[in-house]
This record gives sequence, C-alpha cells and structure tokens, in this order.
Amino acid sequence: MAMARLSLKLPAYYDPVELQMLVKVVHYVYNTVMANLISILIGLIALVLTFIGLVPLLGWTNWLILPIAGIGALFGLISSRTSGMYFCLIVMAISGFRLWIGGGII
Repeated sequence: MAMARLSLKLPAYYDPVELQMLVKVVHYVYNTVMANLISILIGLIALVLTFIGLVPLLGWTNWLILPIAGIGALFGLISSRTSGMYFCLIVMAISGFRLWIGGGII
C-alpha cells in the first residue's frame, strides 16, 4: 500500500522576514501551550500526593506538596492559558487547608 506524500509548495516569491516571524510565533505558541500541559501534569502529581496527605498522621507530606504545586503554578503562569495555574493553586489550597486543620504537623 503506497503512502500519500504531502508536499508543501511555496509561492514563487515569499518574504523570508515574514516566514521567520511566522516561525517565531509558532514556537512561542507551542512553548506556552506545553508549559500549560507541564503545569497540569505537575498538578496531577501533587493532587495524588495530596490524597496521601489526607490520611491521618501523614499530614506532614503536605509541606512537600506545597512547593511542588507552586512550581506547577509557576509553569502555568508563563503559559498563555491559565487552567494549569488555577489547578495547581486549587491543589495548594487543599494542602494548605489540610495543614491548617492538622495544626501544621498531623
């Protein structure tokens, strides 16, 4: 079975400056979207660890989760989308609430 080949044909004249600007825009958009995905992945890891920290006598793990979720929020901050940042902030709020209930240790 023969595979179809996709060929990109540029016009006879194209402006290299415009092409370079387009490439920069594509790279910027790709990097900011990837930062949001990284933020969501870090937030998911922190959320799983938060559920472990909800177990009695394991509340001290929330002290480790807060910086992890904070790093995820920073990745979400540099992204063009805010869903990852808000997700990490919610995970931080859950961990902080659990620490507040347990007095910071338990």
